[in-house]
Amino acid sequence: MAFSRCSCWRSNSMPRGRNHCEARVLACCCGIAACSLCCKCCPKIKQSTSTRFMYALYFMLVTIICCVMMSTTVANEMKTHIPFYKQMCKSIQAGEMCEKLVGYSAVYKVCFGMACFFFLFFLFTIKINSSKSCRAYIHNGFWLIKLILLAAMCSGAFFIPDQDTFLNAWRYVGATGGFLFIAIQLILLVEFTHKWNKNWTAGAKHKQMWNGLLALVTLMLYSIAVAALVLMALFYTHSEGCMYNKVLIGVHGGLCLFVSLVAISPCVQNRQPHSGLLQSGVISCYVMYLTFSALSSKPPETILDENNRNITICVPEFSQDLHRDENLVTGLGTTILFGCILYSCLTSTTRASSEALRGIYGTPESEVARCCFCCMPEGDADAEEHVEKRGGQSVIYDEKKGTVYSYAYFHFVFFLASLYVMMTVTHWFHWKRHFWVTPVFPG
Repeated sequence: MAFSRCSCWRSNSMPRGRNHCEARVLACCCGIAACSLCCKCCPKIKQSTSTRFMYALYFMLVTIICCVMMSTTVANEMKTHIPFYKQMCKSIQAGEMCEKLVGYSAVYKVCFGMACFFFLFFLFTIKINSSKSCRAYIHNGFWLIKLILLAAMCSGAFFIPDQDTFLNAWRYVGATGGFLFIAIQLILLVEFTHKWNKNWTAGAKHKQMWNGLLALVTLMLYSIAVAALVLMALFYTHSEGCMYNKVLIGVHGGLCLFVSLVAISPCVQNRQPHSGLLQSGVISCYVMYLTFSALSSKPPETILDENNRNITICVPEFSQDLHRDENLVTGLGTTILFGCILYSCLTSTTRASSEALRGIYGTPESEVARCCFCCMPEGDADAEEHVEKRGGQSVIYDEKKGTVYSYAYFHFVFFLASLYVMMTVTHWFHWKRHFWVTPVFPG
């Protein structure tokens, strides 16, 4: 078996010294070895964390490519600085100036390939309970082969016949998947803040400092949410129009207030003693971001002023001709997106978090309060027995006794995240050909 040969080579023939790093990279890319850094000073890393980080790295790479595809600045720079650009575009049949490789349609095709990649692995990893099965070996290794497969799927989407029908159908699939991801994201955020509140509340039994920190963070979250609500009401509404914006801001603000009252109601407190304003504060901030994204994606309105001149409303005055609000959404959205994706797909794809989707929360017997509560060790005592120390970063093989997270659920979250990225990058329901005016990343 190829698996056993690779494993045997990795354990018995691993060279020392200068060629050790190259051997580790080769075993990671073409075998079942866990990926790790060559630097010995790096902290230990679990095999399960290493695997999820590599999938997240692939995801972020494709997301950055999508951002570049939506930038006219990048496209113009490529035309200026790449020799024989026109001839190259014709040779790959991408149009006279590679117009098929830019714009929202190109992003749809690339995200289609990425979504298919993760959906394929979702089907492939259903009901895997042992990390020693052949399917688990493929999930945890062979990274170069999987990168080639991902690139082939993203490239192959450009050769789909009847592009118009494909794009019209795929945008509805993307919108549905994006909404599902937002729903899962909200539930996982509740699980995250539930764990946060429980940990710091446990610390308050010994030190009142944790109560003060809890109150301070809650106050900061609500200050951010209220400030965002006020700024959106100031810049995205007008006395003579913008009814949709007014309704959206009012409804979302009212729902955040309702959720806050529910979180501290006696009924909820009796059922969930660790519930509080921290959870509703985090959710309120996230809802304000989603509201901001929706308002920025909505086309502006035009009315006549007292001099019978057309004026644009429902957008900030400083961005009426420059689309700076969309660029702000792009920068803010990219930052929040990566943070949310990494949390949902790395920290929140454990079995405990998948149970949280069904309203089941773990209750550990002992709770030690700490600032970095989300990185609390879980089962490291057993994992320390399987630490690989062969130079470079040490790898803890924490899945010797079984998988520590659901492989299928992990890939399904990434599948929905791919659709969410597609809709976010293309500003959701902008069907016409669309670009970003400035690049996402300066320089």
